[in-house]
Amino acid sequence: MTLKLVGRVSALAIATAALGACATTGDTTPMSPLVPAASVPATAYVNDPHSWARPAEARVTHVDLDLAADFAAKTLSGKATLDVTGRPGATEVVLDAKMLDIKGVTDAEGRPLDWSLGAADPIKGQPLSVRVPAFRGDETQKIVVAYATRPDASALQWLSPQQTAGGQKPYLFSQGQAILTRTWIPTQDSPGIRQTYSARIVAPSDLTVVMSAEQLTPNGEAAGAGTKAWRFKLDQPIPPYLIAIGAGDLAFAPFDGRTGVWTEPSRLQAAQWELEPTAKMVDAAEALYGPYRWGRYDLLVLPPSFPFGGMENPRLTFATPTIIAGDRSLVSLVAHELAHSWSGNLVTNATWADIWLN
Repeated sequence: MTLKLVGRVSALAIATAALGACATTGDTTPMSPLVPAASVPATAYVNDPHSWARPAEARVTHVDLDLAADFAAKTLSGKATLDVTGRPGATEVVLDAKMLDIKGVTDAEGRPLDWSLGAADPIKGQPLSVRVPAFRGDETQKIVVAYATRPDASALQWLSPQQTAGGQKPYLFSQGQAILTRTWIPTQDSPGIRQTYSARIVAPSDLTVVMSAEQLTPNGEAAGAGTKAWRFKLDQPIPPYLIAIGAGDLAFAPFDGRTGVWTEPSRLQAAQWELEPTAKMVDAAEALYGPYRWGRYDLLVLPPSFPFGGMENPRLTFATPTIIAGDRSLVSLVAHELAHSWSGNLVTNATWADIWLN
């Protein structure tokens, strides 16, 4: 992530690139592909003081979201189905939740599970504790949490049409770093607990939904009167702060076969020209760091109210519109966010006490 500090963006990105150049060995031997979180060997987890989770007892390996976006109420509501593995004999799963209205918790067959919300901490939120049958061996259990976000959820920014470039349609974007994902997804919100995810998001039919994942329905699919559903999946395990969503009046322009830009239609032509060097940046980064492991590298240029320079969500970097300067003088921001595809997204600090590693 880059803070929105005018005049420092280029220096920060250049410093990142220079640091990578000093560290490279010149070895570009292809690395093995990433593996699903469930197949990663057991880990001796570091205690995360910013999370309620107890991953040594039970840990989330996959999150499946089925949510509907209500722009009038400024809420997301639906279900999160969590794949959980546990220590043999463990009977409790502890999740992070903050500013969430929990409706109920069941197993995969719809049988109710006992659950409780602990005392609220102003920073960490609440522990959502779920009682489950004792884990056996390498068993994976599913927990289904029915819930709704609140209009003031810290991770979600609901913009009125007047706050967008086009001025005609509303807009939604998320910002999960550092511990804000728990305000829209009940999961183990710690950077050391990597998870894969999939999603079905229902939104008004005149809006486009994008996420930090592979888009399975490029044009959406019918989901009822006046709505469309958009499906996504990410098979690479990521820290939960990198689960990201954007929804609004969006259009896309490619740079090459694996890079491109999303933004509001009125800004698409300018963004496409300004950010066209992105494709060459990915090639250059691979020469420094090794193969790019995330498939696509696209950018989402957000409305003017986006409060950061950029956020390195996998497959879809969120970027401030202030980089569209008309002379490509600020595109070094892309180099900075792209570098996080290796340092940050592939290799992540175990807790936020070690954020300097990112």
